[in-house]
Amino acid sequence: MIRQTLAAVLVTLAGFAAVAPASANDVRIDQYGWSNSAGGAQNGYRNRMRVHQDGRYNRMVGQQRGDRNLSAVGQQGNDNYGATYQTGNRNAAGIGQFGSSHTTILTQDGNGNIAAGVQVGRGCDANVAQGGSGNVAAIVQACD
Repeated sequence: MIRQTLAAVLVTLAGFAAVAPASANDVRIDQYGWSNSAGGAQNGYRNRMRVHQDGRYNRMVGQQRGDRNLSAVGQQGNDNYGATYQTGNRNAAGIGQFGSSHTTILTQDGNGNIAAGVQVGRGCDANVAQGGSGNVAAIVQACD
């Protein structure tokens, strides 16, 4: 199940990586269900933020300061919270949450960092902070 879920997240994140116009920041939000929320801020150029929420009471916050950062968040279920904070250039952050009551916070301060988190079940918490350049972090959790 976790392999299938991880594969689905990776396929979804790859689909989110569509090219934006040459110097524009880009935000795409798809929401299905009830009382979902997503928002944030972009400062710089060629930053991309992708959000897909399906369920109820899912929340997402994203902040990008710099150039060519990518943030992708997919949430399916209820009462999930995801946040990505990126300062620097060419950072990539991805969150996939399936189930309910998950929290993931990814913070990147530097250049060329990659962070990804996948949570399945109920009540998982994850917090990743990357400082510097070229760091890679991955989290996969199944909770109940």
